[in-house]
Amino acid sequence: MDTMSNREPSTPRSFAATVGWDWADKKHDLWLCPAQGAKVEHIILAQKPEALHEWVAKLRERFQGQAVAICLETSRGPVISALLAYDFIVLFPINPKALKSYRAAFSVSGAKDDRSDAMLLEEYVRLHRDKLRALEPDTVLARTLAGLVETRRQLVDERTRLAEQLHSVLKTYYPLADTLLGAQMTQPMAADFLRRWPDLASLQKAKPQVLQAFFYKHNSRSQKAIQERLEAVATAKALTIDPAIIDPARLRVSALAAMLKPLHQMIAQLDEQIQTHMDQHPDAALFRSLPGAGPCLAPRLLVAFGTNRDRFHSATEVAQFYGIAPVVRQSGDTRTVHIRTRCPKFGRQSFHENAGCALREEDWALCFHSQYKKKHDNRHHQANRSLAFKLIRIYYACWKNRQPYDAQRYLQALKKNGSPLHAALQTQN
Repeated sequence: MDTMSNREPSTPRSFAATVGWDWADKKHDLWLCPAQGAKVEHIILAQKPEALHEWVAKLRERFQGQAVAICLETSRGPVISALLAYDFIVLFPINPKALKSYRAAFSVSGAKDDRSDAMLLEEYVRLHRDKLRALEPDTVLARTLAGLVETRRQLVDERTRLAEQLHSVLKTYYPLADTLLGAQMTQPMAADFLRRWPDLASLQKAKPQVLQAFFYKHNSRSQKAIQERLEAVATAKALTIDPAIIDPARLRVSALAAMLKPLHQMIAQLDEQIQTHMDQHPDAALFRSLPGAGPCLAPRLLVAFGTNRDRFHSATEVAQFYGIAPVVRQSGDTRTVHIRTRCPKFGRQSFHENAGCALREEDWALCFHSQYKKKHDNRHHQANRSLAFKLIRIYYACWKNRQPYDAQRYLQALKKNGSPLHAALQTQN
């Protein structure tokens, strides 16, 4: 049932409160019973990360950081992943079948609802804790790294959102800036450029040597590219001269550029902290060796697997947990295959992005990806998920055996097993 099934029961400990947690797609029902005999509470939380973390923060403050036991069905899921980040929370997963039997003992009719299930879960952990095994949180280092990489991703998403707004506004009055900056819009150069020259009039007043020095300072030093930019500035015509359009748009661009500046600085600081924590982790070299990992994805993959080798029992379990493995539903002659939505989204995103990077580094990954697209109507994202599923099997073996990835060793294994992928690679070569 859970990952702790082969371990001895943990030493009994006291808890400031016990909580039964019945989780669902749209809301969570909680039944909280303080140890000191205070009134029990029925709590409903929205299915939003912000609501969960806010409630946990209040829980820590209320019980002054003392241990709180939470009992909930299954040992897998986004709620489990989120709660394991807190050191004062001790999770006790219970098999749904065990809860069903426990419910039947008190309800002959078999009637159930979310509130009553939460109450039974709390009662189970309070009265029968000796029959449950607690999930162990990861190390402090790993949990800190997890918080850092998720925070970085949130800031990167915010930066992308602001850059998209800049693209949209610039097209209404200052299209030259959008053309000159292009893919650099999410980089510090774009924010500095727009804060200094927020409209065409101010840009065309700048001397060529000043513009050239600016691009040099931001590591854009191709003489051909700089000359093309200078010519574009000299010959550009205003899209509009209407101040009713230009003045508000210029102010908005200045504001957006000003918001981007501290974001760039904080993301750079996070990158440094992530690499510092990564260097301290014993599995750093292993995850840095994985194809397509790089400085951003290697820490995210490490966090996805964790430090505890007993957390997952198979590569399929990893793929199912993060929603990479497809969900197959069959009833009679009807069979549907779809993506699993109830999973840690950040982890799934990490594996999906890593697959896209891996196919640019490994010939076998590109070959596998291309073959899948040919067979499935050129579906790129499905091919990425299929490649991610294959990569997880490789990563799991590396992680379980504490061995860095070796491309040549993997290719030899393909050859030894007579893999069709190896034959396809030979054909391409």
